[in-house]
This record gives sequence, structure tokens and C-alpha cells, in this order.
Amino acid sequence: MPALSRAALVAAIALTLAACSSGTASDDASSLTITDTWVKAADEGMTAAFGTIENSSDHDITITGATSDAATAVELHEVIDDVMRPVEGGFTVPAGGSLMLEPGGYHLMFLGIPTPIAAGEDITVTLMLSDGSELDLTAVAKDFAGANEDYDGGTDMQMESPSPEASA
Repeated sequence: MPALSRAALVAAIALTLAACSSGTASDDASSLTITDTWVKAADEGMTAAFGTIENSSDHDITITGATSDAATAVELHEVIDDVMRPVEGGFTVPAGGSLMLEPGGYHLMFLGIPTPIAAGEDITVTLMLSDGSELDLTAVAKDFAGANEDYDGGTDMQMESPSPEASA
């Protein structure tokens, strides 16, 4: 085999091996730990997921979205002055810090629940991060009467729709 072809073959193998190497050790998902995750049990409509997200890295990590088979859509929301609204730009988990997802604050909003979510049921949620990595978590559904959020559009909690510019 000519020397040039041998060098090209070695380079091709090296590039292939580099492409196959795992990047999971350095992606943002590997720096997040999620604890105390739970979803409010619900028969229909909307509900939400909560928990604590900790960031062990030396840089801020942004959660840009989420998905779950338990809902037709999952949105990142916050409550300000009793108004629930989508969070533009995502949730930022500070370097070396944490972010609380809790009733009356930041939460993952489940829209369009196709089947009831019963207390005790495990719900899988995938978080999408700004670096393109994803993180799967399991949240247990539980009955919850505290804070009395009304995720079905009642009078206790109003939901603000995103502005037309935000969806363009």
C-alpha cells in the first residue's frame, strides 16, 4: 500500500474513532442532578411537575424545553403576582447552584393530558438543554392540595398567553 494511502487510512480511522467517542462526560446534562421530583396527579387538562435541579458545573446551564408522553406539550412556566406565564429563554440553573421548581413559582407545565395521571404513577420527563444535550428524569405523581393552583383556567390562577411576537 502506498505511503499516502496508508496515511489517509490511518487519518480516516482516527477521525471515525473520535466521532464515536462519548461526549456525555462533558455535556451539560451530566452536570445536573434532579431531586424530589413529582407531578401533581390530575384527571384531565393541565398539571405541573416540580423538584430541585442542582448544577455541579462552573457555568450556568439553561433548560430550553421539556417533553413527556404524559402531555401533548410541556412548557417552562413561572408564576408572578398570581399570573402563570411561559418563561422566555428557558430556566437558568446557576453555576454551582440550584433552581427550585415549586407550586407558585417555576414549574414544568403539562398541557393536554391524554390520560389521567394517578397518584403513585411514574412520569418520565425529558429536559432539553441549550448545549443540545437531554436529561431524562422520573417524577412520581402525587395528590396535592397545597397552594390551590388551578391549572384548568379557574379564577385562583390566571394563565397569560405568550405574545404573538414570542411565537413568531
